[in-house]
Amino acid sequence: MKQAFWSRRLHKWLGLLVGIQALFWMASGVYMAAISIDIIHGDHLSHVERPAVEAKAVALQPSQLAAQLPGMTGFRLKHLLEREVYEVKFAGGIGLVDAASGKQLDPLDQAQALKLAQQAYMGDGSVSGIQLLRELPKEVATRRAPLWRVDFDDSNGSSLYVSPSTGEVVAQRHSLWRAYDFLWMLHIMDYDKRSNVNNTLLRSVSIAGTLFALSGIWLLWFTVRRRAAK
Repeated sequence: MKQAFWSRRLHKWLGLLVGIQALFWMASGVYMAAISIDIIHGDHLSHVERPAVEAKAVALQPSQLAAQLPGMTGFRLKHLLEREVYEVKFAGGIGLVDAASGKQLDPLDQAQALKLAQQAYMGDGSVSGIQLLRELPKEVATRRAPLWRVDFDDSNGSSLYVSPSTGEVVAQRHSLWRAYDFLWMLHIMDYDKRSNVNNTLLRSVSIAGTLFALSGIWLLWFTVRRRAAK
């Protein structure tokens, strides 16, 4: 009888501990299963046309680029805002070099970032705001600051983030993504960075949930055995 008594108490308190989190796990799981991950990623929100590079517009050859920028660690040639440019990687960051003149270009200004975002945007809204962020919000915390954030007044509250260093749209965010991110936080129980799936809290509650299930099985076995003995 003592074993049954303590098992019931353990089962009850474990149920209280993990019950709410189990609800969060199931609710977030339903959301993640119901909405395509491509929609969450925002693939439908933006598309960047990449015209072929015009060879005749490239006066600066890679060997000349390397000689001009001895600290360069990598590069790629691309078309950006009606010109050919080199996107050059340095130990401390990334920059752009005009492929015709060899001139290092300044980071993109507001007008250039706005033009790139409007070219990429595939929704039905119009621009509602633009700002240069030097401290990034959590929704793009893994990207490199600074970033231009361009907001659109569509039904999903969409935002495109454009890098002033490369001219690339580095992230698309919208209400479905933000809801997913919040539910993902609840799902993995990482309330800080929302990325650590091996955190101590999640492990502890997972162990408690396993013990809850095992204690329930033990109580079921005990109840069946007791009834069979009558």
